[in-house]
Amino acid sequence: MDASKTVLDAMKKAGKPLKAGEIAELAGLDKKEVDKAMTQLKKDEKISSPKKCYWEPK
Repeated sequence: MDASKTVLDAMKKAGKPLKAGEIAELAGLDKKEVDKAMTQLKKDEKISSPKKCYWEPK
């Protein structure tokens, strides 16, 4: 499965804004993989940051 989809699914399941480390834990991925996936998700405008260092799906 694509890391971006895994990250987005984990964020949706949590139902609250999360830090990258929390997303990595929930998704079962390495933090570096999560960072790469989040970079792509930001470019695609699929996630937003309600406050510094926290992310949620749009």
